[in-house]
Amino acid sequence: MTGWVIACRASCSAGGMCPSSRAARLKHDLTLEALSEITGISASTLSRLEAGKRAPNLELLLPVTRALRLSLDDLLMWHAPDPRVQSRTRHFGNLTVEYLSPDTAPVQTFKMTFTPTTEPMQTRSHDGYEWFYVLRGRARVILGDRELVIEAGQAAEFDTRIPHGVAALGGEPVEVLSIFNRSGERIHLPGIGSPHPHGRR
Repeated sequence: MTGWVIACRASCSAGGMCPSSRAARLKHDLTLEALSEITGISASTLSRLEAGKRAPNLELLLPVTRALRLSLDDLLMWHAPDPRVQSRTRHFGNLTVEYLSPDTAPVQTFKMTFTPTTEPMQTRSHDGYEWFYVLRGRARVILGDRELVIEAGQAAEFDTRIPHGVAALGGEPVEVLSIFNRSGERIHLPGIGSPHPHGRR
């Protein structure tokens, strides 16, 4: 029984039991309310099961399978989701951000392009930890009271609670692949933090 419960939860989290149960219900021309009367399970619970917002267990699954004339195997069949990420791009002044991971991902990945600017570099601090890799160009990095130059092909990582900022060095844009946890998702975006206290350029 324990194995079935684990399979049920894994299947629902992968999008399996949820759509198949709804399809079977609609095939039998049953509303959620009608299925609720047959199974004794509330319509709201059935709706959450179909939407993948409620982890299934045998106490819930068995009445549903009987009512819909399905086996547990039928109910737990699922198709692997499309793994391709629908990226999107946003522009913030001299910064272009391409979002390379789903919003729901526990770790966020971005491609950032900084174009040269004469504006003072701003530093920001927030919870999280960042790793970034310079794809092209040269990055000028301020980290606390240190100023570093990161070349193409080099990587850096740091605690984002330390005030930090990134800018293109020289006359060419710098492209950076940045990875950090969700607590650092808004890193480098305008309106967060304050200018560097020394107004460095």
